[in-house]
Amino acid sequence: MSDLFIIGASGTRAYRTAMAAIGENIANASTDGYARRSVTTAESGASTATMATYTTRANFGGTQVMSVNRATDPYLDASVRMTGMALGSSNARLRWLSDTETALNDTNIGIGTLMTGMFQNMEKLAANPTDKSLRVTTLDSISRVTEAFNQTAADLDTVASGIATEAGAAVDTVNQALNALADINNSLLRAQPGTSAYAQLLDSRDSALGELTENLNVDISFGAHDSAQISYNGQVLVQGNVASNLSVATNSDGTLALSLTDGTALSTPANGALGGLFSAASTVAQRHDSLDTLAENFVTSMNDWHAQGLTDANAAGGALLSYGGSAATIAALITDPAALALKSADGTLNGNLLTVNSTLRGSGSVEQNWTSLIATHANLLASTKAENVTALGRSDQAVAAREAVSGVDLDMEAADLLRIQQAYSASAKILQVAKETVDSILQII
Repeated sequence: MSDLFIIGASGTRAYRTAMAAIGENIANASTDGYARRSVTTAESGASTATMATYTTRANFGGTQVMSVNRATDPYLDASVRMTGMALGSSNARLRWLSDTETALNDTNIGIGTLMTGMFQNMEKLAANPTDKSLRVTTLDSISRVTEAFNQTAADLDTVASGIATEAGAAVDTVNQALNALADINNSLLRAQPGTSAYAQLLDSRDSALGELTENLNVDISFGAHDSAQISYNGQVLVQGNVASNLSVATNSDGTLALSLTDGTALSTPANGALGGLFSAASTVAQRHDSLDTLAENFVTSMNDWHAQGLTDANAAGGALLSYGGSAATIAALITDPAALALKSADGTLNGNLLTVNSTLRGSGSVEQNWTSLIATHANLLASTKAENVTALGRSDQAVAAREAVSGVDLDMEAADLLRIQQAYSASAKILQVAKETVDSILQII
């Protein structure tokens, strides 16, 4: 009769645990990073027990809970991390390359359009070189081009500053994930595998790994008690309960540099959000260099053109523009319409203006190089957009595949809950029958 009590009690305990696992699944159906729980049971060891001094006999010991399991697939988890890493890089580059395109400003108030307008004003002035209003308009258009160079340089600086700020935030996220993994490793070594607490720690570990790989292309390996070891290009970042933190700095040219907080230099990230930010920072630095080169060429070509002409007073043309080493420093110098050197050396009133197309425009000109710069960036942005669409699709597929294994299906959980509830009730009924039987026996005695 004692077997019935043991069996019924073990059944109610086991099915109570199973119902708790189902309840946990339902409660966390929408929780990010949660892996569905299940309970493994086994026949109790008492069912095969033998006694040394007595003849072996059949014993029934009921059931016992062996472990609480997480529904996971290591390959699918790794796939989600890899595709998430590529998506993080693509998202970062797409965002900041789009902002860079905005900063270059190929609109009606951008360098290219204003420069074309400046040349058109020069052509109008060539038709009537003595018209003071046309001279004022030409000087104004030259000034507007220089201001456009200044503004574009400032806008690129703003983009570079934004990239650096976001890179700092990404490094903070990486450091938080590294420290969290070190703490989780320590807790995993102390926890009992197969328990609910152990499963929760593994969920937290995988969540931290997802955050980490979304931002940085680290290498991951697993040790005792499923603890994670993290390394980056051979540099160990997490080993056991010890974590190393990172820092990011901005170089003088606007590019970024990654290092450990102790100053140890690290290689440039190749993937993840930080990889995308480092790549975007490098692109912005290249655009800034190209802009500075264009500004210098613009100042040189304009001043050279003006120097070959004569003013109304037959003086050689002075410098139209100044260049202080960058696009942000160029400025218009002449404000007096009479100081424009429009005449040629032979005294033709519009002689110098007639050389504008041959000396300032055409192949190799600043105007053409500006168009080439815009086209180069547009092509890069277009390829990044296409890459982003592909990365997003792959990430969605990887997440869907993992969810098919680890996600919670509420319909399935509801069906399991009914089944477990019936089994629990049946186990309780065994206890009730055993009690009633013992009571009946005692009443007979």
